Amino acid sequence: MKTVIINGQNHKGSTYHIAHELAEKIGGEITEFFLPKDFGEFCVGCTNCFMKGADRCPHHEKLFPITKAMDEADVIILASPVYVYHASGPMKAFLDHYGYRWMVHRPEPAMFKKQGICISTAAGAGMKSTNKDMADSLFFWGVPKIYKYGCAVAAVDWNSINEKKMASIHKNTSRIAASIKKNHGRVKVGLQTKVFFHIMRMIQRNGFNPRDVEYWKERGWAGKERPWH
Repeated sequence: MKTVIINGQNHKGSTYHIAHELAEKIGGEITEFFLPKDFGEFCVGCTNCFMKGADRCPHHEKLFPITKAMDEADVIILASPVYVYHASGPMKAFLDHYGYRWMVHRPEPAMFKKQGICISTAAGAGMKSTNKDMADSLFFWGVPKIYKYGCAVAAVDWNSINEKKMASIHKNTSRIAASIKKNHGRVKVGLQTKVFFHIMRMIQRNGFNPRDVEYWKERGWAGKERPWH
């Protein structure tokens, strides 16, 4: 099994340690990236990815190694500490670059067979909205199985977390890892994804973006083919 971790910060704090612990419990090959160290560009709104192709993005070359790793992975972990009740700026900037991959445009077929995990930590609150920031992208990419784990660590660094909280973290990472391993290779696309895909299918029959329309036709999605078959 291959797991890719996208860390929404450079430092190795509580969020990093939880994500890494989970990946190790899942087992297999782990690939890891840190934002903004490994990618720190802001989307410039040129619309090239939508209208001309992802390779026309001015940041394509910098982003490609992460895109390739996500496409090849079985599990995608998005991890961000809470920054003012939301995902970190680097994480948001990173996700902005994949708008063209949302189901309304040109979703990557491989995404419909993956599992995704959103991990966030804070001293107190904000994990729910932070995880939603990341889970929105996973869902609209087509990832059918998404886990969310938010933890109020009541500390400013990993070593300051008390024993009771740490035991809870270990228990939860073990639980999620066990579920991921159980579902590996047999993830089923849920009704919500199927309904949304069907709506997008109707839109793409007479879509406004010729590149999107052609993409759906080439894969047979405008007909009976589906990316999860």
